[in-house]
Amino acid sequence: MDESTQPQQPAGSLLGGISLPERKRSPWWELGRRLLFALGILAGTVLLVWLDRNGYRDANDPTGEVDLIDAFYYSTVTLSTTGYGDITPVTDNARLVNALVITPARIGFLVLLIGTTLEVLATQGREMFRVARWRKHMDDHVVVIGYGTKGRSAVDTLARNGIPRTAFVVVDPKPIAREEANADGLAVIAGDGTRREVLRRAGVGKASQVIITTDHDANTMMATLTVRQLNADSYIVAAVREHDNVPLLRQSGADSVVTSSEAVGRLLGLSSLSPTLGAVMEDLMTYGAGLEVAERDLLVNEVGKAPQSLPDQVISVVRDEKVYRYFDPVVTQLARGDRLIVVRPSKEKPWAPRPGTHEEERASADE
Repeated sequence: MDESTQPQQPAGSLLGGISLPERKRSPWWELGRRLLFALGILAGTVLLVWLDRNGYRDANDPTGEVDLIDAFYYSTVTLSTTGYGDITPVTDNARLVNALVITPARIGFLVLLIGTTLEVLATQGREMFRVARWRKHMDDHVVVIGYGTKGRSAVDTLARNGIPRTAFVVVDPKPIAREEANADGLAVIAGDGTRREVLRRAGVGKASQVIITTDHDANTMMATLTVRQLNADSYIVAAVREHDNVPLLRQSGADSVVTSSEAVGRLLGLSSLSPTLGAVMEDLMTYGAGLEVAERDLLVNEVGKAPQSLPDQVISVVRDEKVYRYFDPVVTQLARGDRLIVVRPSKEKPWAPRPGTHEEERASADE
């Protein structure tokens, strides 16, 4: 997805169910507000004419008097520049009010009506163009199905690790969740994430990753099946509440399954047995402070070394798409192409520089 493309659209205006960030007021709200201003100008003009009715003459009335209906009629044809001429100001005071007050009001009235119509048309056309441009550049993005606590945390973690927020598309049927996603700078598709048409609008067929965090495991399985049918290559991460549903999610096509209820329960149990251990585990899962768990490339100067000898605390080594614990005999010596799962300071310290942040050469398998 092109990072230079800044998707924007008022949340109150859904074009094809798509809502882009930068929430503004709906153009129809602006239209209603301006119509109220126009009615206010009309009412003010009627009041001016009615209060100075003795300064006007009605050519169609034998007495020449102007009543409230005549004042309303005169104000309408005057502000719309129709001007039939059957009711006219005859006194100096009435003519002065027409020249200094009613004529500027007439100009403002026309500007409000014509300008608002043009703005509504231009705004709708501009938003349609933005959505079309967004669709054109939507590629290798991340689709998040469900923007609750888990979905929001997943987006924050990925964004803090270098994925721009313009690369996310949120799918959620709930208006509150969509408003929160828009406020967080994310594009939103309104609809059920288990429906094929909704996922097509989200560009699942071109997505590199799909994160599924629905309210019910059955919906998660249905969404996973549908996503896998639309995209055979996308990496799917799904969250389930019950551990018994993990095999079903994997059979449905999920590459990684996280059991949210068991993870929370395990953390609660660890905290009960050892408050300090629970605090450390929570620290590892919290981004931005203390310690963090990260995956990084192996550097050239680390080839041939033991995992335990590196500055970072290596806990696992990824080799040939398999994960080995740091003490496994297979990875006693690190080789080109390995990737490391490490525990390191969340923020770089002078005494613990992050490998790869000082222009070190990475040890790829192709070299």
